[in-house]
Amino acid sequence: MTRFPEYVDVDYTDGADEGPEDYPTLEEKLGKAVEVTRTALEQYEKPAVMWTGGKDSTLVLYFLFEVCAEFDHEVPPVVFIDHYEHFPETLAFAERWADRLDLDLRYARNEDFGSLGLEPGDEVPVSDLNETNRRELREKLKYDGDTLKFTADSYEGNHLLKTVALNEILEREGFDGVFSGVRWDEQDARADETFFSPRHDSGKYPPHDRVHPILGFDERAVWDAFWRFVVPDLVEGFPVGYVPESSEDLPNDLVPEDLPVSPKYFEGFRSLGTQGGSGKSAERPAWLQDLEGTTEREGRAQDKEDLMGRLRDLGYM
Repeated sequence: MTRFPEYVDVDYTDGADEGPEDYPTLEEKLGKAVEVTRTALEQYEKPAVMWTGGKDSTLVLYFLFEVCAEFDHEVPPVVFIDHYEHFPETLAFAERWADRLDLDLRYARNEDFGSLGLEPGDEVPVSDLNETNRRELREKLKYDGDTLKFTADSYEGNHLLKTVALNEILEREGFDGVFSGVRWDEQDARADETFFSPRHDSGKYPPHDRVHPILGFDERAVWDAFWRFVVPDLVEGFPVGYVPESSEDLPNDLVPEDLPVSPKYFEGFRSLGTQGGSGKSAERPAWLQDLEGTTEREGRAQDKEDLMGRLRDLGYM
């Protein structure tokens, strides 16, 4: 990382003062995503992609596959942040598709918490944590409590279980360009992002850039891309443009586990966070819900605007 960012030549203003309306058609959104992905693969020496198993990061991964195949690049390593509170279906989905796509899947975990045998909601004495985690609490979060609740849905827990875990793997592996599935329309805290977003403050995180190929997508466009491109391209026998109305409404004897779509979306979840902190938006599959008239992440416990702003300043996605 000592050379960063001397060898990188990207436009950090690309996307400034823009929004989804600046890419009004799906074709324009797709074209920009491919352009950003190709530029990043040419510029960064050690890229990686953050993959949650959710729709947005899976769409980013799809673009990487397509661009790598067309322009003869290797698919970068895939980083899955394991905060110990995933739905079992999310973990199974990630492992299933990592195997099918032959991904170089690497887990980012805060092993200090993992070694304590905790259950979500447990209170852990801060004195039981290692010095790294205690320092993060004291110096970055100004936390002075004697105990801490083990949950990724709190400000402190999110930072330790996600951001610290991510920063550790960035430091260890030396990744310089990190692909993320951030979109402008998700939250106000992400509305001013650019396609290439610098994270160069070494006092906060290992210096790197975030790459945001799907900034210009809204939720509807994400699902349109899935049924027109992602699923038909990755699943043999799936008709282009077919939109299932339920988990039973799949063509050619396919089942949800055959698709690069988390089964939780079939159940009515629109945004996947922790098992305890995520709620269904409705009973219908995510893509059949009122995407324009309701809030996508309203079922996510951690996603308050003030909290997200502070977390992003510390290096969260």
